[in-house]
Amino acid sequence: MPSKRYKKALEVVDAAKAYPLKDAVGVLAKFPKAKFNETVDLAFRLGVDPKQSDQMVRGTVPLPHGSGKVVRVLVFAKGAAADSAKAAGAEFVGFEDMIAKCNSGWTDFDVAVATPEAMVEVRKLGKVLGPRGLMPNPKTGTVTDDTAKAVKEVKAGRVEFKVDKAGNVHVAVGKVSFTGPQLEDNARAVIEAVSKAKPGSLKGAYIHSCTISATMSPGVRVDIREFAAN
Repeated sequence: MPSKRYKKALEVVDAAKAYPLKDAVGVLAKFPKAKFNETVDLAFRLGVDPKQSDQMVRGTVPLPHGSGKVVRVLVFAKGAAADSAKAAGAEFVGFEDMIAKCNSGWTDFDVAVATPEAMVEVRKLGKVLGPRGLMPNPKTGTVTDDTAKAVKEVKAGRVEFKVDKAGNVHVAVGKVSFTGPQLEDNARAVIEAVSKAKPGSLKGAYIHSCTISATMSPGVRVDIREFAAN
């Protein structure tokens, strides 16, 4: 059964309407608030077939106002790259010790970064990190010798997006405590990034729908006609 808060929120939104982004954020702000600082999420339904390797949609995008989330970073590195990562604020830094810790099932972090040299061994953690989406990847900037830059970008609010098996993409764009313009800026950056990630091989419509919601709220459909590559 929907909660009273959820039912009240449903009275505010027109489920049949797609709102311009600014208006959608405005509707979201009118919803009754939960007792915690909810995460605001964008959900896309894409017209791609994720089983086709040439229709994979994946990338990263820096959020202008950050994600509002404390991001715990693990860096697999040795020597100067390890020192740089520590100086940049990475919570966990190491090589053999961290690989052994992950092999034992530890995944108490949000993002993993590795140097290309370290990846030779880190790849062996595929069964542990892969299913949780924690494997470092050159395409997302998390396999690099410039560990300090990677750590700073991730902590500043660079988020990753990746299409799931059902052809959907979910990206957190902030917290309900953010101002309307902050959420709008962050959401716009994500929508533009996902739009630009349209596979060249795709025929037909790309973004079928885009919805913005908070953790405990109904979704508000976003009119994405103002964005390119649809």
